[in-house]
Amino acid sequence: MHLQNRESKMRLSKTSEYALRVLSFMINSDLQVFSAKLLVESLNVPDKYLRRIMTDMSKYGFIKSIQGREGGYVFAKNANRIFISDVIDAVEGMDRYRGCILGFDRCSDEHPCSLHKRYSEVRDKSIEFLNTTSIATLKDQEVLKF
Repeated sequence: MHLQNRESKMRLSKTSEYALRVLSFMINSDLQVFSAKLLVESLNVPDKYLRRIMTDMSKYGFIKSIQGREGGYVFAKNANRIFISDVIDAVEGMDRYRGCILGFDRCSDEHPCSLHKRYSEVRDKSIEFLNTTSIATLKDQEVLKF
């Protein structure tokens, strides 16, 4: 029997992926103002979905909307102060990433599931990465995709 090599990865939700793509695109562009149309076309994000994400990020103070013909979205906060975990929290919440890998509500150090000890180390390192990586670190990373 031949076993295939399986790739294991922590996967963000589509909403968090899109939000981070938008901010990555914005931080790597020479533009100052980003229209919804430009973001939709450049990032291949559905218009209605993009607008909902932008509303959520605006509520958290990461970006702001400028009205008018030359309007669009701009950073409202320094990108050094916007962390990946903040963005995820704004658009979907971080609970999904802090919980039990098997989905148990009451999995803890005191009442662990069968994967708790091994997974908690990986989870904690992943959350530390999300908490300490700012949007500014995404700038000029020889980005090929957003």
